[in-house]
Amino acid sequence: MEIKIMKKAYVKPIMESEAFVPQAYIAACGDSGTDYIFTCDAGGGTPGSVYQETNGRDGLQTRGGWGYRADRELTDWSWSYFYACNEGHIASSTDDFLNGYYCPNGNTRNAQRVVIWRGEHGDDIHCTTKLDKNTWETAKS
Repeated sequence: MEIKIMKKAYVKPIMESEAFVPQAYIAACGDSGTDYIFTCDAGGGTPGSVYQETNGRDGLQTRGGWGYRADRELTDWSWSYFYACNEGHIASSTDDFLNGYYCPNGNTRNAQRVVIWRGEHGDDIHCTTKLDKNTWETAKS
């Protein structure tokens, strides 16, 4: 019987690499939407009352009538009132923005149209006189 001895041959190491090519767009953290930037400026420092437009009729109605209800009062001039903070606010475009009215010194005859934001938790009132949200400054959230 014949025994053959095989020698091991040296093989030079070879490194292979591939280039990473992303195949889909994935949003980075926090890159999920748009924020509105606006100033709470209704009244410019004069205290007043705020009503939410709730009945679909043009203008402020503080009392209901035949076939419609009054607009909803968000502040009660007798014990609380709105006072513009004149600060810039950043709010998500998915937040509720309500159409409404600001009445300086509670005088409903001088009602001014406003857009109302109820704050991050829906328990505050901020009003802007800039009625067209398309003109508001925006930022990526």
